[in-house]
Amino acid sequence: MPHPARLRSILWTITNMHDVPVWLYFVGFLLVLGPLVFVHEYGHYIVGRWCGVKADAFSIGFGRKILGWTDKRGTEWKIGWLPLGGYVQFAGDRDAVSQPDAEWQSLPAAERSHTFPAQPVWKRALIVAAGPVTNFLFAILILAGFAGFVGTPTSPPIVGSVQAGSAAEAAGLRSGDRIVSIDGRQIDVFMDIPMTVAHRPGETMAVRIERDGAEQVFRVTPRLVREKDQFGKEFERALIGVTPGKVVFEKMPLAEAPLVAMRQTGQIIRQTGEVLGQLLTGNRSVKDLSGPLKIAQVSGEAASMGPEALIYLAALLSINLGFINLLPLPMLDGGHLLFYAYEAIRRRPAPAQAQEWAFRFGFAAIVSLMLVVTFNDLGSFGLWDRIARLIG
Repeated sequence: MPHPARLRSILWTITNMHDVPVWLYFVGFLLVLGPLVFVHEYGHYIVGRWCGVKADAFSIGFGRKILGWTDKRGTEWKIGWLPLGGYVQFAGDRDAVSQPDAEWQSLPAAERSHTFPAQPVWKRALIVAAGPVTNFLFAILILAGFAGFVGTPTSPPIVGSVQAGSAAEAAGLRSGDRIVSIDGRQIDVFMDIPMTVAHRPGETMAVRIERDGAEQVFRVTPRLVREKDQFGKEFERALIGVTPGKVVFEKMPLAEAPLVAMRQTGQIIRQTGEVLGQLLTGNRSVKDLSGPLKIAQVSGEAASMGPEALIYLAALLSINLGFINLLPLPMLDGGHLLFYAYEAIRRRPAPAQAQEWAFRFGFAAIVSLMLVVTFNDLGSFGLWDRIARLIG
């Protein structure tokens, strides 16, 4: 067994990773995840209410209740001790993942009409989809606020300089080139360039540029570059090696800010989809996946940088939360929507046994994923390297 001093050293690796106070990781995590979970679940709740469905419980967090009350509609609002998600349990639900209660059909007609399983399939789909959609709307609201009141970093897609030894230099790009598109994707501002190539290392891309009034196409292969952030943590991303000219924060007219925010949200969704595709095709390692511990770390660091950084992070995580919940995996909203699509097409629900096994598979998949990302998070904190050195 390792010496107690060595055990304390391992704990120090986890809890004292940088100059950010340990308590700020926890507080930042709650300040980011708590509102996002509430927004997601409130989307389910309010649309359910509009559809005439009674909500029995609205919970932020899982496990034993540490705080709660019941409103005049009979909905129990509560906070659980494990702050890793939440749920709305509607009347007629057997559990928090909206599997039907076997006894809902035996309820009196008046009560049965307000249960979730009694609703037509389009209403159930609307209620389920409302959670992820609300996450997207919440992110758009935040990003629109930044665009209209703080400003967005804006720079034309003109190459300010080409880094020596970079992919751009190897391809022949020069300072002053205006990048028009990358692989057919239009480039409007300089920030579109790193966002387009960040997750495509080693892929040769067609970069169309404008030089001296004429357009040319260059073949550029982004290279994986290891960098350090302001907290000293190393991370990898693909770059082509060009820098912008002067970057300014440009405030958008309030009428245009929502459009800018929707465009940014669409870019992030598309980027997340590309990363998922790379994971599924084996072009990206599962080691790149992060979980709650890493989110807590990033949240604490964002909180240390000020409220603007924390709010911006909340917008990014809200988009990711909405995207992940739409994946067609049982237990997630996307899994429910997949069953509702089957029901709408076949005009009858999927067999109960098939749904039961699908939810068991979904539960096993989510638990497995949580174990993988937690292992990755601990590895990123240096825990496994330190243990290996102790053993070795």
